[in-house]
Amino acid sequence: MSAKRRVFLSATGAAVALAATAAVAVAGPVANPEGPSASARPGKPAAASELRVMTLNLWHGGAKVDDGLAKQLAVIEKHRPDVVGLQETSGHSARELAEELGWDHWQSDADLGIISRFPFTSEVETSRAAAGVRIRIDETTGQEVELWTAHLGYDPYGPYDACFDGMAVEDIFQREAQSGRTPQAEAIAKDLAPKIAAADETPVLLVGDFNTPSHLDWTEATKDSHCGYGQVDWPVTKIFEKAGLKDSFREANPDPAAVPGNTWSPVYPKHEGSTGVDEPQDRIDFIDYAGDKLTVKDSVSFVEGDPKPVPDQAGNVWPTDHAAVLTTFTVG
Repeated sequence: MSAKRRVFLSATGAAVALAATAAVAVAGPVANPEGPSASARPGKPAAASELRVMTLNLWHGGAKVDDGLAKQLAVIEKHRPDVVGLQETSGHSARELAEELGWDHWQSDADLGIISRFPFTSEVETSRAAAGVRIRIDETTGQEVELWTAHLGYDPYGPYDACFDGMAVEDIFQREAQSGRTPQAEAIAKDLAPKIAAADETPVLLVGDFNTPSHLDWTEATKDSHCGYGQVDWPVTKIFEKAGLKDSFREANPDPAAVPGNTWSPVYPKHEGSTGVDEPQDRIDFIDYAGDKLTVKDSVSFVEGDPKPVPDQAGNVWPTDHAAVLTTFTVG
């Protein structure tokens, strides 16, 4: 990754690389005894015939913009997710958002977090750079889902190796392993394997900032958008696909040339933000799922307003350096 992005992310570096350790270091999930507030779920039923799932990297807990918490809340209240996997919470954002919304939550002491308008029904489990909890989305039927959030290693960054250094794909893949992403994905896939095997009963969701593009996006049809590279089978997304997880955004938007869905980065059009060479734009935030009780109805990546690039981002309405991803599933 760029020097600038390394600096911004290095404040959470230990958390990104050792998310499982951070997760174990805190207490279990926190339930709101009074349940979700009415204001937090306008017009929503007590059970989920649909399930709206969001992933959002909060960019150091919102510290990079003015009034970060208020802006995070505005995104959630406008788009009405039922469950949200968070990254870069800085050890507080999941708790703060849940307190404002009246939702259940889990907060690591550094990086990861989960918030939900539906109740948690298990303690949090951890894997390498990921954590998950079981959530009951229908009190009548008892239907539950497993929601896992992940934040994989960020350096070296594959699109930089490709677009800035012109590396051969084999060399890029060696650096993918060096970044930690490939072994992290392998560990997550192994730990989720029994859950994925039972996903037709209890669906599994793996969301997060994977810090890698997808093999579904780097194709011959999109090579002009990816520095002339054609098909690149990025290891992380191939590992999760082989494990039985589906990419909900590409389920809803199968043509990457027509709908790129880029999530990195609305505030880095250039490598240094507003200056430098063009920053590679890629879809690196994902909502993957398994289980035949979930059917993708829609999936979008989105940004609010017209964010100014770094270093002039403090007044942005949009509170982060990533786009959010929101997938709506039908349940049943």
